[in-house]
Amino acid sequence: MRAVCMSMLLLAVTVAGCASSHGESYAAAGYNFANLDKVAIVEVTGRVYGDAAKNQISNMFVMELMKKGYTVVERSQVKAILKEQEFQASDLASEQGAAKAGQILNVPAVMLIDIPKYTEEKMSMSAKMIDVQTAAILWIGSGDGSTGKTAATIVGAIGGAALGAAVGGHDTGDRVIGGVIGGVVGGVAGNMLSPDQAKQVRKVVAKVAESLPPRIPQVQAKK
Repeated sequence: MRAVCMSMLLLAVTVAGCASSHGESYAAAGYNFANLDKVAIVEVTGRVYGDAAKNQISNMFVMELMKKGYTVVERSQVKAILKEQEFQASDLASEQGAAKAGQILNVPAVMLIDIPKYTEEKMSMSAKMIDVQTAAILWIGSGDGSTGKTAATIVGAIGGAALGAAVGGHDTGDRVIGGVIGGVVGGVAGNMLSPDQAKQVRKVVAKVAESLPPRIPQVQAKK
């Protein structure tokens, strides 16, 4: 059992140590972002399921937008308002549908977030800021990085497997290996991002939003 646990722990440390993230973004030329007094995050689509994880990712973008001087209506608030208006959630996936939702929300711009890839080890992400009146894309960013999921589920599985074997009184290698496999599968099925996952996703979000134009241009300090 000790050999199995040590091997899995070393693998977890290796995976965590290799985590990295990249991002890039582009803004509409000549657009005055100072006109955007409020932005609503209307939806998070793609390979992340469950409102809990989607709201976590939405809130990460809320923080990045607020750093840039924007007032933000978060996803959970948007959903409640649109539900009252009987707006179809399926329409939020397109620029035109998101713009229409923005008109209902009475904001000048909305943001769509998409997670096209989210595997055990890697994730990719894109975000669009859309003009509500024209449905034109004002800004788009994309990025990728580690999910931090493999390390978290392996470590959790080792703990669960060791505890299960000890309680059962049958501390055998087969039971531990089976417990680890079961623990990993169980971790993948959860909706909430683990602390390690959230940390890695936050890094990707920061890279995606790094070049988002600030609402109020930054004043350079005089030397």
